Amino acid sequence: MIPARYAATRFPGKLMQDLNGKTVIRRTYESTVKTELFDDVFVVTDSQVIYDEIKTHGGKVILSKTNHECGSDRIAEAVKDMDIDIVVNVQGDEPFTSRTSLEKVLKVFYGSDAHQIDLASLMTPLYGKEDIENPNHVKVIVNQNNFALYFSRSPIPYHRDRDVDVTYYRHIGIYAFRKQAILDFHQLPMLMLEASEKIECIRYLEYGKNIKMVESEAMGVGIDTPEDLEKAKRILNEEEKK
Repeated sequence: MIPARYAATRFPGKLMQDLNGKTVIRRTYESTVKTELFDDVFVVTDSQVIYDEIKTHGGKVILSKTNHECGSDRIAEAVKDMDIDIVVNVQGDEPFTSRTSLEKVLKVFYGSDAHQIDLASLMTPLYGKEDIENPNHVKVIVNQNNFALYFSRSPIPYHRDRDVDVTYYRHIGIYAFRKQAILDFHQLPMLMLEASEKIECIRYLEYGKNIKMVESEAMGVGIDTPEDLEKAKRILNEEEKK
């Protein structure tokens, strides 16, 4: 499921922006289908414009209600009556979604601690002060078994003792849920921490759900700002030259 909202706060209409001849949302959809990992891939949106864009190019798309707080709520509505076990949420602004990353996040449901996992997601190391302090890059800290402890737009952990070697991780917006976990999420009200940070996966932690994090070096560009869009264009231009 690829939740797709037209009215993004930081970059309105970003999913319909041109990215080297195709819209951002179309590139994300096609990249996800291309992995060949899924029985079905859908865009789920409240926007007629995005609905028409995917439909016109032969994709599968569901028109959802408009009054959803976040992508997980939108997905919960869409999958409620579907006969499924695991549902993957790929953010609509991640046009470089790769098979490698998705395979890693799905693999945890076959591991020794699979019974403890409500959902899984990806993280990638962050390098450089600018990226670490960028509030558009959601950071995550984990325990020794790679279960998430907290997510924040602030740099976490706070590096008080400079003698301690710290690796910062950015949360990548790809999730794999057990169906029941996302249905539970939809029924639970937003609490203070999620409302403050505007990070939906915090809701799972606040209600005691277990999020398994998987490290991945595969990293494209999430389209959060006009600058990100230009960076994505440069990456595609370089790939086309190869």
